[in-house]
Amino acid sequence: MPKKSPAKTTKLPAGVPKPSFSANAITVLERRYLKKDLHGKVLEAPEEMLWRVAQTIAAGDRNYGPETDVDALAREFYTLMANLDFLPNSPTLMNAGRELGQLSACFVLPVEDSMDSIFEAVKQTALIHQSGGGTGFSFSRIRPKNDVVHSTKGISSGPLSFMSVFDCATETIKQGGTRRGANMAILRVDHPDIMDFIKVKADLAVLHNFNLSVAITDDFMTALANNQDYPLINPRNKEVVRMQNAAKVFRQIVKQAWLSGEPGIVFIDRINAENPTPAAGAIESTNPCGEQPLLPYESCNLGSINLAHMVADGKVDYDKLGRTVRLAVHFLDNVVDINNYPLPQIEKVTKQNRKIGLGVMGFADMLIQLEISYSSHEATTTAEEVMRFIDDTALAASVKLAEKRGPFPNFTDSIYGQRDPHTPVRNATRTTIAPTGTISLLAGASSGVEPLFAVSYVRRVMDNDELFEVNPLFEAIAVREGFYSKDLIRDIAHNGSVQGISAIPTKYRQVFETAHDITPRNHIDIQAAFQKHTNNAVSKTINFSQSATEEDVKEAFLLSYQLNCKGVTIYRDGCREGQVLSIGKTDTKTAAVAPTPTTGRPIKRDRPAMLSGCTYQMTTGCGPMYVTINEDDKRRPFELFNTVGKAGGCAASQCEAIGRLVSLAWRSGMAAEPIVKQLIGISCHKPFGFGEKRVTSCADAIAQAVRLHLERSNGFKDASLNDSNAMFGACPECGGVIEHEGGCCICHACGYSECA
Repeated sequence: MPKKSPAKTTKLPAGVPKPSFSANAITVLERRYLKKDLHGKVLEAPEEMLWRVAQTIAAGDRNYGPETDVDALAREFYTLMANLDFLPNSPTLMNAGRELGQLSACFVLPVEDSMDSIFEAVKQTALIHQSGGGTGFSFSRIRPKNDVVHSTKGISSGPLSFMSVFDCATETIKQGGTRRGANMAILRVDHPDIMDFIKVKADLAVLHNFNLSVAITDDFMTALANNQDYPLINPRNKEVVRMQNAAKVFRQIVKQAWLSGEPGIVFIDRINAENPTPAAGAIESTNPCGEQPLLPYESCNLGSINLAHMVADGKVDYDKLGRTVRLAVHFLDNVVDINNYPLPQIEKVTKQNRKIGLGVMGFADMLIQLEISYSSHEATTTAEEVMRFIDDTALAASVKLAEKRGPFPNFTDSIYGQRDPHTPVRNATRTTIAPTGTISLLAGASSGVEPLFAVSYVRRVMDNDELFEVNPLFEAIAVREGFYSKDLIRDIAHNGSVQGISAIPTKYRQVFETAHDITPRNHIDIQAAFQKHTNNAVSKTINFSQSATEEDVKEAFLLSYQLNCKGVTIYRDGCREGQVLSIGKTDTKTAAVAPTPTTGRPIKRDRPAMLSGCTYQMTTGCGPMYVTINEDDKRRPFELFNTVGKAGGCAASQCEAIGRLVSLAWRSGMAAEPIVKQLIGISCHKPFGFGEKRVTSCADAIAQAVRLHLERSNGFKDASLNDSNAMFGACPECGGVIEHEGGCCICHACGYSECA
């Protein structure tokens, strides 16, 4: 491991601006980013964090001459961040100037076809996750299952079995105390185990620390277009194992993506056609969200410009945008030098290519200020023009840095696509569109290049009160134009969208489109427009309505290939059972409790000395649960007991409380059916199983056990007792809404990101 860098002073100089973080952003900063003592007490203010980061990154200039005014540069970097015009990726904010000193978010590790390589990669993964990074792998080099293993005279278990080892390792590691692990698993479409890989997440209880993508080749797409077979190749000896029908494989990819949102696809030949350093090796994998293709042992540090701040007088402020790009490229190039890399191999490969990934957030906010609807042709044109300017300016800034600092060492072997291939450039890549779940929350901006998640939404706090979050741009316009009201905000929050609300002028209904108001084609058009001028790739989720068909998904995949995207991730609303309803009213009806004839009020019946019943075993994310339901002499449910986990644990105590309340309700005369309807479908962050066996929480497991008991007693199934909410899972940190954005699961309430 490299030596650890000492912590630097965070005393703020006079005259610099204070950041205008929202109350919600400050909560996120205190929870994850700010320095704390051993007792969890926060030791720095948000502005001190930014100064800590600015000082540390600016000090990188000392590597290139003593004449640099580091203090002046630190003030520039600080002001850039304090004004929320630009923010680096989370590890830089967390770790710059602190003992850990690991500043990159994206890593790719090699996995060769040997036990030594596989378990060395597991160890390296643990070190990277501990330092705050996410990892990507290609498992395409591992021989298929049932293939020969000469050293042991046995047979191979295949890549999927080893993926589970990585998944278990990730599960046990808390990244630097602030971020959970995230992985990308990629398998080539010509690997003999490809069908098993495609279908592995039919059970969502497995590999839940992985995003999955199929590496699609141009040969496969040609075979698909011609309805032909293509060869499956054993990576051990490069021999053809058998021929496979391309349409059949593609159909399975589409089906599984329609069912669960995975796997995604990456067009691996297209990625390598634009690999800036082919002599250094082929690209086989990306980081967890798919936007950063990297060589084995390569890392990349990212940062995003807030496009919401790049508008003036109803136009894109290209002067400010240009200044911001140039300073951000300088910032990110310094990160390459002062980074404390988790492995010496990663430091070596990263510094040979010096890749940086400058991207954007707040694109939807920019369109709103320009009064452009996200689904319009004008939005696509704006996306292309803005990203072309950023990419050209970033290239020019990188060339200027190379004049003083020299080009990246692998420059002589590169084909990075510069207009003049003889002009040295400092960074092999400069631009990436990453998901910006947490840093966009800090900046108060919309996420990445995504449309708005919702104009207003309900945020439920611990005592079940409802708070209505409203987009500040919408609120300002509604007040200015005279159509603002609390009732309007409440109505929008319960629907998520402003469409169809006559109180809102048509012009603003068009401008404030949300992710579910636009078509998949609109999503892909925007992704393709940004990809035209992005060196790396674009992380984006293509949202579908719940009623979308497999044919719709198929068309989206084919369109993304035709429009030269480097990959695509889709999500059909509600496709994963247990998805938290991000919008819509909840059922507030309560069932009546049968009153006693004499008093008109329910009376709790005494428990007889002996009751009989049944015990049901349910499997939950907290482990096995045993639910016992006892009946009275009239075969009516009378009481419920359950056990799960260790006695005294949180899950066990909450389940005991539910059991006592259910028993009280039954002994007071309430029917069993309302109990099921109230508890079924309640979600937590540890769902288990898939399909009919899906258990979304311990409460849901209890409800399902009661439902099974009723079906057993009644002799038939009651469809009205099924969960119709089709929810995905609550945020594990605040219990809020989880939304699919940028190829990841994001909580807009607290900034939690499933993909780290």
